[in-house]
Amino acid sequence: MEDTNVVIDKNVIQHNTPTKVSKITSTLSHLKKYKMLYIIAIPGILYFLIFKYIPLVGSIIAFKDYNIFKGVFDSPWAGLKHFRTLFENPESMRILKNTLLLSFYDMLMFPAPLILALLLNELRLVFYKKIVQTVIYMPHFLSWVIISGIFVGILSPTTGIVNHFIEWLGKEPIYFLGSENFIRPILIFAQLWQSVGWGTIIYLAALTAISPELYEAAKVDGANRWKQTIHVTIPSIMPTFTVLFLLQIGNFLDFGFERVYVFLNPLNSVNGEVLDTYIFKAGLQQAQYSFTTAIGLLKSVVGLILLMIANFLSKRFTGNSLY
Repeated sequence: MEDTNVVIDKNVIQHNTPTKVSKITSTLSHLKKYKMLYIIAIPGILYFLIFKYIPLVGSIIAFKDYNIFKGVFDSPWAGLKHFRTLFENPESMRILKNTLLLSFYDMLMFPAPLILALLLNELRLVFYKKIVQTVIYMPHFLSWVIISGIFVGILSPTTGIVNHFIEWLGKEPIYFLGSENFIRPILIFAQLWQSVGWGTIIYLAALTAISPELYEAAKVDGANRWKQTIHVTIPSIMPTFTVLFLLQIGNFLDFGFERVYVFLNPLNSVNGEVLDTYIFKAGLQQAQYSFTTAIGLLKSVVGLILLMIANFLSKRFTGNSLY
């Protein structure tokens, strides 16, 4: 029996060894063949390692009372203390509510680039179409400081064109940026104006990939332009829309520091302050490093959970997903 086992083991070794050698040879051949692609990918890999993965180690301070003199690992443990502080503090809950509302309104505006791309796709005058595209793309290249200056000028209670129109109607001028009731619509509209033109680029690229034969077949069946859009255009670009929507959901609580901070002032901060600006104020100005790290970690976990749920539902009902 022992001799038989030895023979069997030798056969197994003889059977597996060539397979392993062939796999190694195949891998080396693959690396040699596509070595330039891997070399080009090195900067991107290093970027994610240095700025995305290595900093994850610092997330541990969300569960500690971090002391800059003791360091990350020697600071005393605090457990879930900072997470409890977030949910027990009325100011934190108000800011969390603002972030949720503004992020939800952002989601409602998400189809705007798709609608604009469909409208541009229907334009037949190429020269006019290019002019419109250039005009709506331009705000994307402006910084939020410039955009806030434009809105301050337009909405000024003394020199703004909007208040001039309101006065022409016989009403009193409104200090829009000094009212907590208007800050949310201003933030949403500013983001829409800044990003909607750039977002149409992806959808216009997807529209060019639709086979003309589909439209010809629809014409043969008697479909007009509206029915062609409903039954051909929209279903064809829905995978692109789904992927972009899933990516947007992953950043649900990441409303953006720059786009909010430049519009904030003491008169509108009650409804305008979000988690990103609160992290700046509490973390950098008040040195509450552990507390703000807990907020950032919570944002990431919520975004991951929402992304996984949305991806599962999208894959189940539409067949489109990120993974």
